[in-house]
Amino acid sequence: MIAYLKGKFVNKTPASLILDVQGVGYDLQISLNTYSAISQLDEGLLYTHLQITETAHTLYGFADINEKMLFLQLISVSGVGASTARMMLSGMKPEEIIRAIVQNSAVELEKIKGIGKKTAQRLTLELKDKLSKMHDNQVTAGVTPVGRTLEADAQDALIALGISKQMAENAIRKTLKATSEETPNLETLIKLSLKNL
Repeated sequence: MIAYLKGKFVNKTPASLILDVQGVGYDLQISLNTYSAISQLDEGLLYTHLQITETAHTLYGFADINEKMLFLQLISVSGVGASTARMMLSGMKPEEIIRAIVQNSAVELEKIKGIGKKTAQRLTLELKDKLSKMHDNQVTAGVTPVGRTLEADAQDALIALGISKQMAENAIRKTLKATSEETPNLETLIKLSLKNL
């Protein structure tokens, strides 16, 4: 219905924002992820999703289209409402949520407030195939999410394979010291680290 809104950011908080679009103020519910992206800006464009219920019309705002697409996927899962999806996007970065779902790491999702074991398992079961393409595109493009390091991503992958955190850290450190490449890509780092366990 409303794909996006562009205007001045008024009255920003980590959970909401009033967006002035040519004199009309839109009250948007936002995630901590979006707040971080716009906290230093005075104006800009936010992608939106309008949720209509019997008791309210709620407008959600997103700093980028990928966060909006992930939000829509999350609320398509039974038991995950808009508030829960927003909580997830405030507790983890979109890339981290996608990685956790694709790698069947329900335990990671359970760390988010409001996500129990059954909901986490349902998310991984229902969204794994849908989100795997987004995850593959990030990996093949060599994208390291902002605020994340190659080592952290490799460690997460090794832990998902059942390796202890300490062993994963040691193997990655050993691999990075021994590798002839200046900066190996994620896949190479994981493969070499597995050999150094």
